[in-house]
Amino acid sequence: MKRNIKYKRILLKISGEGFGNENGRGIETENFITLAREIQKVSATGVELAIVVGGGNILRGAKFGSAGKSRVQADQVGMIATAINALLLQDILEGFTIRAHVISAIEIKNITEPFVLRNCLKYLKEKDVVIFAGGTGNPYFTTDTAAALRAIEIGADVMLKATRVDGVYTDDPLENASAKLYKKLTYMDVLNKQLGVMDLTAISLSMENKLPIIVFNMNKRENIKKAILGKPVGTYIGE
Repeated sequence: MKRNIKYKRILLKISGEGFGNENGRGIETENFITLAREIQKVSATGVELAIVVGGGNILRGAKFGSAGKSRVQADQVGMIATAINALLLQDILEGFTIRAHVISAIEIKNITEPFVLRNCLKYLKEKDVVIFAGGTGNPYFTTDTAAALRAIEIGADVMLKATRVDGVYTDDPLENASAKLYKKLTYMDVLNKQLGVMDLTAISLSMENKLPIIVFNMNKRENIKKAILGKPVGTYIGE
């Protein structure tokens, strides 16, 4: 199996909506369990796995801020929301006998660990799962940007962006049945076409550091495993 692995160190980005109900809201325990089962299969291959979680199922800072509230404080609450998802995921992973560490960009003493790159690399080499919470630790930056940043910092071979659809489309496939799936895109395609799959900062950062991105459907079994084996899954974004 190890000889067939294309990507040895992976950064998996999971939006908060992936932990919620069919509308992407709240906390659905079964979604955490389903994800843990998929991660267990991936861990069995011997890859090094880091995860960045969003918190949109609990609160979206940008949306809350646009309602006339303080954007800075809203984003701070959103960072706390990502920590909630990260801690729940850690607990369920450990129930599957997978060692996991929650590394937070914001200080949550006695509950999470602070971000120290040396420690993260040590955990990854030991085949422990590293779960990044708190985004970048700063307001106005999305968890997509945090995912690109962390992927580059840890030297990930690829960023896997888990979504609720099969990849990047010409239009929203949930609203437009005739929307077509892109199999492959360049970074400039995403920027020029304003496809909206990730924010511009995340795409630009990935392009500058030549970090490939695979956008795929997290609800299809073994898609994560297929991606690390280099099998065609979702949409590939690169040079």
